[in-house]
Amino acid sequence: MTQAEIKLCSLLLQEHFGEIVEKIGAHLIRTGSQPLRVIAHDTGTSLDQVKKALCVLIQHNLVIYQVHKRGVVEYEAQCSRVLRMLRYPRYIYTAKTLYSDTGELIVEELLLNGKMTMSAVVKKVADRLTETMEDGKTMDYAEVSGTFVRLADTHFVQRCPLVTATENSDPGPPPPAPTLVINEKDMYLVPKLSLIGKGKRRRSSDEDAAGEPKAKRPKHSMDNKEPIPDDGIYWQANLDRFHQHFRDQAIVSAVANRMDQFTFQTQTSSEIVRTMLRMSEITTSSSAPFTQPLSSNEIFRSLPVGYNISKQVLDQYLTLLADDPLEFVGKSGDSGGGMYVINLHKALASLATATLESVVQERFGSRCARIFRLVLQKKHLEQKQVEDFAMIPAKEAKDMLYKMLSENFISLQEIPKTPDHAPSRTFYLYTVNILSAARMLLHRCYKSIANLIERRQFETKENKRLLEKSQRVEAIIASMQATGAEEAQLQEIEEMITAPERQQLETLKRNVNKLDASEIQVDETIFLLESYIESTMKRP
Repeated sequence: MTQAEIKLCSLLLQEHFGEIVEKIGAHLIRTGSQPLRVIAHDTGTSLDQVKKALCVLIQHNLVIYQVHKRGVVEYEAQCSRVLRMLRYPRYIYTAKTLYSDTGELIVEELLLNGKMTMSAVVKKVADRLTETMEDGKTMDYAEVSGTFVRLADTHFVQRCPLVTATENSDPGPPPPAPTLVINEKDMYLVPKLSLIGKGKRRRSSDEDAAGEPKAKRPKHSMDNKEPIPDDGIYWQANLDRFHQHFRDQAIVSAVANRMDQFTFQTQTSSEIVRTMLRMSEITTSSSAPFTQPLSSNEIFRSLPVGYNISKQVLDQYLTLLADDPLEFVGKSGDSGGGMYVINLHKALASLATATLESVVQERFGSRCARIFRLVLQKKHLEQKQVEDFAMIPAKEAKDMLYKMLSENFISLQEIPKTPDHAPSRTFYLYTVNILSAARMLLHRCYKSIANLIERRQFETKENKRLLEKSQRVEAIIASMQATGAEEAQLQEIEEMITAPERQQLETLKRNVNKLDASEIQVDETIFLLESYIESTMKRP
């Protein structure tokens, strides 16, 4: 755990949950697993506040707990899960792209609340969608339920582990902490619910339909609620499945850039790879190095409707993809017209390498990028060989190599001829350790994101008074429009914000949007590097 990661986790916790949760979460990230009373003592926080903070962190899967032999419960922060909060906008946008506004709101609710029952999600999403519809129109619960089932079928949402039935029925004293288990077969099993109803709009006044003030409503009305049909069955967003989708999109995009750049009308190669990935998305584990083998006949039958290519043309494209030096697609057999797999590890390695090359080019220029690619291709080169192959003068080549060496993009390997390691009798070979360079770049990305968040917070804090004034004016205008105010009155209220203040607000908005866009772009790089490192570490 590096200092950059700890700082970024701390900023994310503070932004999402506030100071107390940030203090407890950051303390656990720094110190590792600790029992409740030690956390309260070390952070100087009351026991009650620590309990509430831990409840929030556990609810959002940011902290796990385990019971030791003596019955002591220790809590441990999940740093990698905290860093996933950076990707929340991307998860939500993906759900919107695949399952429209309903899917977007389902995933948003699950991410905001950590864990929820299906019935609670359906009702909340139906209400939110009804709010945005024209008067007289409402969103049916059945439609939202249908989208939820599709998300579960494609594994974008999954069940949370439950307390075992034996633990609940045990007459003895309760254990220090419950044991949660989940059967893998039930992870995506949606309970059979008959949710009948439509979304409701929030009332602008404090009075209900009968004209009775909110304060005078009978208290016993809350006790007459029917039992929730899926009580105890909680759902959460399956982030690994989203990551699998992001990885697949990156692979398809890379194939399109490489293979389809000369065919202006069609994107045939990328469409074939997309089809193969879509066929394997449920059957292949997110950490598997290869997809399941697929026959040419299966791929042909699964191509999108209206995609008019013959079986012979498909076979030609598959052969072309299998023969490509990048080896994204490999041939694993000849049955069924030929069996093909996608080499996910090699694809991630190629994407990580391309990211490193791009960073070298932007940071040091095209000539350094040429040397970097050369060393990458030839594996090991002496300085003289680099000069000759790259056709760059000795002084410049030496300067560029040392620059990249000092920044840890390339490394130097010593091969002595004699045991005394005398410089005159030692070969000095330049090489690129992709894994080491990827880790170094990942660390820098974490630092960059932390700087971007701090800058955004600073910009917002500096203009806090102006933002509050703007919000007040907007609220006054909205309320006046609702009561049917005249245009002249609205114009008068708008003029409360002067021209220089309006310009300052525009500048602030533009700067914050740039910082937000930069965060998302840096996170895309983080995702590629993390996926490559994880894939490499899991290889036997």
